[in-house]
Amino acid sequence: MIIVMKHTATPEDIQVAMGAIENAGLSAHISKGSEVTILGVIGDKSRLSSDCLCSLNGVDKIVPITETYKLANLKFHPEPTIVKLNNCEIGGKKLIVMAGPCAIESESQLLESAEAAKNGGAKVLRGGAYKPRTSPYAFQGLEEEGLKYMKTAREKIGLSVICEVTSINAVQTAVNYVDILQIGARNMQNFELLKAVGKTNLPVLLKRGLSATIDEWLNAAEYIMSEGNPNVILCERGIRTFETATRNTLDISAIPVIKAKSHLPIIVDPSHASGKRAYISSLSKAAIAAGADGLIIEVHPNPKVALSDGPQSLDPHDFSVLMDELKPIATAVGREL
Repeated sequence: MIIVMKHTATPEDIQVAMGAIENAGLSAHISKGSEVTILGVIGDKSRLSSDCLCSLNGVDKIVPITETYKLANLKFHPEPTIVKLNNCEIGGKKLIVMAGPCAIESESQLLESAEAAKNGGAKVLRGGAYKPRTSPYAFQGLEEEGLKYMKTAREKIGLSVICEVTSINAVQTAVNYVDILQIGARNMQNFELLKAVGKTNLPVLLKRGLSATIDEWLNAAEYIMSEGNPNVILCERGIRTFETATRNTLDISAIPVIKAKSHLPIIVDPSHASGKRAYISSLSKAAIAAGADGLIIEVHPNPKVALSDGPQSLDPHDFSVLMDELKPIATAVGREL
């Protein structure tokens, strides 16, 4: 449930209400909006008397929440969450683009990719040091060596950096090198991994699972947030359907649905959604038009020789062209790029 305080409620009124919640053995999550303050109640609500709460000074009303996710729920947190990085914010008026290679292959390749990403207008460099591949014989990534290259690229080029983590050990290593931790689609319901990233102080990009419903996706975000980390960024990367013309099927409707259900920012991955560079531009434009807070796009200096996902990677020139084409669409929906 949530407790909506009156706009005239004093700080003392809010403290009394929070005390009543905590005295019942529950926890209270406070969200201060521009108009009212909302107290989210987490735990067994049967221990609380709604009548007693309503009688407290400053309490306007009690609203039950039926969804199993609480901290990720828009009802708990009516104001949009803005995730702050050193060089940008995700979830505000300005759209954020993350760009870079699927896999880190060498220091020179990553630095060249970082230059291309920055020149095109990206604020975050993506790159895979841990690569969970369908085949055990495919390139699995450079692991900590690749993370060191990411740190070098951040220092030399000035972009924030993001890398996928696939295990608790990878989390413990990656926190020393990157600005954002990424949970890939295959690990969306790896609950121990979600708890591990939730215990860090780094923002987490959570990709939607291959066949996950939106409520399952938001419950996965809840696992991260329940460990004390509120900085979750959702990423729609396409879901598995009967269609084979594209690698996955981009669920463009997920964007407005998330906006209606959650306060968390959402970005779109048109590279994995399509699996083909020819479709990346159209899907990127559709995502921005639908209200996404940004994009994550695979960019490689020479996609023809990429060790991973070359067919769905843009070269620097095509990335720059796409970024220019996105600007009028961003303006049309009241955003900036």
